[in-house]
Amino acid sequence: MSSINPTPRDYNKAHVLDVLLSRAPLTRNKLIEVTGLSKATVSRAVEDLRSDGFVVDGGVDAVAGRGRPSTYLDVPETAGHVVGVGFGAVTTGVLVTDLRGREIGQVIVPTVEHHSVRAAGRWLADLIAQAGASARGPLRQIVVALPAHVRDGAEISRPADPMKIFSGRDLHRVVEELVDAPVAFDSDANASLLQVLGDDASIHNAALFSVSSTLNFAACEDRKLARGRTPAFGDIGPLASGTDDRTLNGLLSTAGLVKFAREHGLETERVEDLWLTSQDQRARAEILKAFTTAVTTAVSIVAVTLDPESVYFVGRLRPLVDEVLPEVRERLEHSLPAVPRITTVSQVLGLSVASGAAHASLAMTHKRLQDTLLRARVQGPRTEQAAPAF
Repeated sequence: MSSINPTPRDYNKAHVLDVLLSRAPLTRNKLIEVTGLSKATVSRAVEDLRSDGFVVDGGVDAVAGRGRPSTYLDVPETAGHVVGVGFGAVTTGVLVTDLRGREIGQVIVPTVEHHSVRAAGRWLADLIAQAGASARGPLRQIVVALPAHVRDGAEISRPADPMKIFSGRDLHRVVEELVDAPVAFDSDANASLLQVLGDDASIHNAALFSVSSTLNFAACEDRKLARGRTPAFGDIGPLASGTDDRTLNGLLSTAGLVKFAREHGLETERVEDLWLTSQDQRARAEILKAFTTAVTTAVSIVAVTLDPESVYFVGRLRPLVDEVLPEVRERLEHSLPAVPRITTVSQVLGLSVASGAAHASLAMTHKRLQDTLLRARVQGPRTEQAAPAF
């Protein structure tokens, strides 16, 4: 392998690979249409990628009428796989997909309480191996999303209370030591927003609140996640909620809301008791009033500073957000010139965040593969290979 300047052929090959990774299976004619390249250029790129192990023939396009049926081009499982992990305070999910995003395996388990970072890293590595037991080809990327703020894809700050032991960079270092792949950490809010974006291509500018073990926030502009240079970016939890001396995190997190409910006389063991069991209605009304004010305050902050088209709420407090949304919208209509669309998103506990993390893994892997194509090429004659060449 020798480093050289990219040629037009390299750029064409990278472009074809990008389309195949994001849209396969598709026919050669469709590939020509999508890339805008000539038939000869596409054929050359496809054969190069076939030699690299990134293209195989799929099924046949059974077109009625005249003409010869076209063979679909696909990306084989041997091209590699990626992993998304939703490492929550209550539940942990692991999702493994091939490079086209097709599921290979998943694991969803209760999160084990760990008293050492190394033990937690070993536990995560074992779950990743279990979920990917049937995967073929190299493990290209792992993204672990957790209820915390994350800087540089490695440094954890202000995690949920049950996960305070993971503050810093040690967990990232341990996991990366134990798995044979690049590892990146991210917040559960970012992963959840990526999952929302993956489900709806019409979304461009949005904000998302993850209201679970801790309050976490994410935003995107033109479908690109907003990221700051410091762990303080997006940390609205310490801001005043509008009720007494309570912060937003004190009312929009499960631990904070349970504490607030108990102080107001409710026998609340877990936050779900606020909507699944009968409660003193007067006391519950006080809780809902404070919660409504906190949700209104949070949406007002992002509406004024970011002007999103949509604001989403996910997490364990979602049922309570659903209950207060009509009142929240009414209040905002009196205080804002334009109210964004506000909605909640249901999630599969443990899996939805892992799915968003897998989306991030795929994006990182696709980008890395294209960059590799443009940085270097194999010199000399090509030979058929069972595994990808890069």
